[in-house]
Amino acid sequence: MSCATNKHTDPTASGQPDACCGTKAPAASHGHDHAAGGCCGPAQGKAAAADGHRHEGAGHDHDHGHDHDHDHDHGHDHNHSHGHARAPAHAHGASPCCGHDAGDIQMSAGGAAVLQAGPGQLLARLRIGQMDCPTEETLIRKKLDSVDGVHALDFNLMQRILTVVHAEGALDRITAAIKSLGMTPEPLAEGAARTPAPAAARVNWWAIGGAGVLAGLSEASHFAGMHWGVTAALAVAAILACGISTYRKGWIAVRNGNLNINALMSIAVTGAVLIGQWPEAAMVMFLFNVAELIEARSLDRARNAIRGLLDLAPETATVRQADGSWQSMPAAQLQVDDVVRVRPGERIAADGIIVSGRSAVDQSPITGESLPVEKAEGDPVYAATVNAAGSFDYRVTAAAGNTTLARIIHAVEQAQGARAPTQRFIDRFSRIYTPVVVGVAVLVAVLPPLLWSQPWFDAIYRALALLIIACPCALVISTPVSIVSGLTAASRRGILVKGGVYLEEGRNLKWLALDKTGTLTHGKPVQTDLQDWDVSDLTRQPAALVAASLAARSDHPVSLAVANAARDAGKALLDVDDFTALPGRGVSGKVDGVAFQLGNRRLMRELGVSSPKLEARLDELEQQGKSAIALSDGQRVLALAAVADTVKPTSAAAIADLHALGVRTLMLTGDNTPTAQAIARQVGIDEARGDQLPEDKLAAIESKLAPAGKVGMVGDGINDAPALARADIGFAMGAAGTGTAIETADVALMDDDLRKIGTFLRLSRATHSVLIQNIALALGIKAVFLTLAMTGNATLWMAVFADVGASLLVVANGLRLLRAAPQTA
Repeated sequence: MSCATNKHTDPTASGQPDACCGTKAPAASHGHDHAAGGCCGPAQGKAAAADGHRHEGAGHDHDHGHDHDHDHDHGHDHNHSHGHARAPAHAHGASPCCGHDAGDIQMSAGGAAVLQAGPGQLLARLRIGQMDCPTEETLIRKKLDSVDGVHALDFNLMQRILTVVHAEGALDRITAAIKSLGMTPEPLAEGAARTPAPAAARVNWWAIGGAGVLAGLSEASHFAGMHWGVTAALAVAAILACGISTYRKGWIAVRNGNLNINALMSIAVTGAVLIGQWPEAAMVMFLFNVAELIEARSLDRARNAIRGLLDLAPETATVRQADGSWQSMPAAQLQVDDVVRVRPGERIAADGIIVSGRSAVDQSPITGESLPVEKAEGDPVYAATVNAAGSFDYRVTAAAGNTTLARIIHAVEQAQGARAPTQRFIDRFSRIYTPVVVGVAVLVAVLPPLLWSQPWFDAIYRALALLIIACPCALVISTPVSIVSGLTAASRRGILVKGGVYLEEGRNLKWLALDKTGTLTHGKPVQTDLQDWDVSDLTRQPAALVAASLAARSDHPVSLAVANAARDAGKALLDVDDFTALPGRGVSGKVDGVAFQLGNRRLMRELGVSSPKLEARLDELEQQGKSAIALSDGQRVLALAAVADTVKPTSAAAIADLHALGVRTLMLTGDNTPTAQAIARQVGIDEARGDQLPEDKLAAIESKLAPAGKVGMVGDGINDAPALARADIGFAMGAAGTGTAIETADVALMDDDLRKIGTFLRLSRATHSVLIQNIALALGIKAVFLTLAMTGNATLWMAVFADVGASLLVVANGLRLLRAAPQTA
């Protein structure tokens, strides 16, 4: 049961400018991105500045059993110290940067702390099957805090994995300490294949069922007026049948100074027995165990989301052997450059490039695209996608552990470990709530009999009910289940969110800045206009064909677009002699002995062939966002061609959707201002800025930052790095470079569909709504039953329902996000 929280300042939290859970440092002027704020700063995952370097820094946090939360509610970032974190070894209840000698602590792309062993240290990953919730985390953390040689800890409760940085020879002491808590740590080999967290342990349903029957018989004997010995014997039998494990866990918790749900329940049941409430003691223990099992199964549903991703990858692949034959082999053994054959209906086993054949591939498991994508030689394919029809061979480009699917799974797992702002608040609140209610229970048991001569029996009974209600199970479990469900729902739709903080804060997005090339447009210029200008004396070759032949010899994108248009039309290009590149202006060459020049406005002016009519036409084309070039023979202009980076068909719909959600848009591009304005008008952008250098984009983002709302930036994750790093949420377009996008962005769109940002915002709002509902449910139910208990109107079994019933409600409510995520408008 999730009833006690760890009391460390969360190492993976981001978005709040605390001393430990720090802030995003602005991109430095020299082009480095310093991720500040200890091992908790949110700048992780941000792309580096122009030179592509990252310096992941660390501040220091000292958690001495209480929070150091210094929330600055304004829009400024604070640049903390840089370098590796070396936290003092004396803190208790500490996070990886907040309580041990942390070795080298770096940040993953998702905002989760990544522990690394320092000099003379080792790193171990332990799977602990009994580690389900903060109850166990608190026990383990407190136990290992006193073990010599433990330097840093990182808990992934959803995957039941503990990562430990330790001194040589300390692993045996660590495992022994964990075993003393009644848990069984299982070391995971370094580099082992990623496997999902195992399901909950098998349940002895006979014992649970028998306990229920015995508890019912005890109640029946009590109401029938049978001898109290019969009632007591049946109750004790019921408690022993299902409660031994609860008592054992409760004793371990008490022995380690922790009042978790098992300890509180054990005290309550024992107290009920001591005051003669035998049937109720038995029923409370039975109901608690049943509810705990139901909750464990509900949490497994969230874990199954990761298991479902893993199951997408096939177990075998058909690989070409050295002698040319084909043989089936385990997909995990695939190596880079292996050639794999895929038949219709098969799942693709690894990332690769098609070398022969063509087909349509269902990429929805990776990109969320609803329709199959046509693939041919040279096109990329991804592990876990499905070959719909046809057959093809592909060359493996990423081994099993490094595929796009593996990166997605890793990113989701890391994101699960990062506490969102609401969860951090709940953690702080629950640390106060439990001891306060336990203290109130003690006062309820003692003061009324001493001060007002009330019966001791009634006072103690009320106190026992309060003890059961004292554990904030529902409150603590409400946020991680909701966040994990939201993260998984997003990943199923091709939206990879790198941490709960971004999922929760996406709802506050007020401005979204977008790069033009590759984001709003395809990033591949195409010829849009071609017209003869003055060809009265040109009798040998068509002007358009001459222009295309000259353009084919250039490597400039505008020239290539003109040449490709001619090739696509099936035209045979002409031979060009004496070809010369004219930097910044165009090219020249001879066709059939005649010299021609192909270039921009500047070249035409230098040749003396420009005219007011030509200048007006060039101005008109540029106002349309097009790049124009002209063909001349040195005497006159013969033809004009215009090239443009065409807008994606989904861009206008995406911008309209953002506006409907109350998000204003800003386009930042290095293209000239007329082109920027033309594209902005075409797709409906609110504001457009052209001629933007990286530092200009950064300044534009900073000008929109405000305490009242968040600012997002959409780019390719590399060229727009300073702006992406400075924005509150960085979005990367993933299709062109999926691996890079996953590693660098806060949110990666696994295809190039901007409409997914609208889906992300709706999911963020839905997740926040569920979080508020869960908190209201948990606190509301607790408040009602606390009042009933204080007034003597709550029985012990009602208190159990108040505790575990609320937990089940919030878990079920959180899982709704998995079933029905908001769709793109």
